[in-house]
Amino acid sequence: MTEYNNIPCNGIVPCDGGVCAAKGFKATGIHAGLRKNKDKLDLALICAEKECNAAGVFTTNRVFAAPVGVTRAHLKNGKARAAICNSGNANACCTDGYEKAEATCAALAEKLGIQADDVIVASTGVIGVSLPIEPLVAGIPTLIDTLSDDCDASDRAASAIMTTDTKKKEFAFEMQLGDKIARIGGICKGSGMIQPNMATMLCFITTDANISSEMLQKALSEVICDTFNMVSVDGDTSTNDMVTVMASGLAGNDEIAADCTEFEVFKSALKLICTKLCTAIAADGEGATKLIECDIRNFSDSNGARVLAKSVINSSLVKTAMFGADANWGRVLCALGYAGLDIDTSKIDVKFISDAGEILVCENGCGYPFSEEKAKDILLRDSITIDVDMKSGDKSAKAWGCDLSYEYVHINGDYRS
Repeated sequence: MTEYNNIPCNGIVPCDGGVCAAKGFKATGIHAGLRKNKDKLDLALICAEKECNAAGVFTTNRVFAAPVGVTRAHLKNGKARAAICNSGNANACCTDGYEKAEATCAALAEKLGIQADDVIVASTGVIGVSLPIEPLVAGIPTLIDTLSDDCDASDRAASAIMTTDTKKKEFAFEMQLGDKIARIGGICKGSGMIQPNMATMLCFITTDANISSEMLQKALSEVICDTFNMVSVDGDTSTNDMVTVMASGLAGNDEIAADCTEFEVFKSALKLICTKLCTAIAADGEGATKLIECDIRNFSDSNGARVLAKSVINSSLVKTAMFGADANWGRVLCALGYAGLDIDTSKIDVKFISDAGEILVCENGCGYPFSEEKAKDILLRDSITIDVDMKSGDKSAKAWGCDLSYEYVHINGDYRS
């Protein structure tokens, strides 16, 4: 088994194209007028040339945006043809939210000549402000006219769904399914209000693998647990979170309709792209200066390992210590201790690791003599791993987050203006 950026990939290799890498998909992004800055794209479209098998996962926040409710209903039949997403307005907590979301689907469906319930609709931006539907609907003809399957098209779509993001997030990979080559690509947005209990802010994935709706949903639901559910920027679960996948089937492989070798390959590719996307979100957290990964190793059960890793990543004191390059390992143990699990603190080892090296700071639950200078050099790097050996089993988990900087407060204290 090989690895790509430390992620097992089973022969899966990166390729160009984002959401247009897979056969049968086109995309675009335009400025429709939803955002005041005319230089910022604010409306994205991903369109398939044929009806796709589809799957989705959604926020567990009981206060959820209208597009989440509409898309959840549309995907009940496991089919979709297009995904439309606006930035600049969340269409959440508004009396006309469902009306606006359904109107968006209807307007797009009419122009494409498809059914409205074959449309995935999503929004991101400020909560509680009525979505201006006129510029959105008026922009749909331009959206359709500018659809393309080149790399720039995926790039435009990735730009159009950004809010406080500072970087576009898009990846694509190809895999071998039987004697066919299949591709999978994705774009996502997310920078703040990130503490998913299913996914993250918004993520759209396309593939030309021939896979049934049921197996597509199974793969997505399983992969989410170790990818998007393991990323946190600030501990807030959004009202608008969703991850959707559309599969055109145009790779020509035999349909994946049950557990088999090809299903495992597909799931590995899906996990790889979800991992790349969610770690890109963590690295681009609002005000972030560092990507933090917490590796929990050798614990008694997988779910418990996930809980422990998220507890460390979510700790404000751990996050501020990382921002200040302070090797305050006691904060890591503290976060493990209040995670609510039965743990043996007398066995825990903690290391800090980066491309500057690694350093053991805690052994068997107690302080281990270390060089503060070396530790600081390790923690000054852009990407840091907090390695925790529980020495209590053989299960592991990873979680991703970022440091907590002065800039995070500035961004969120001034968000609506």
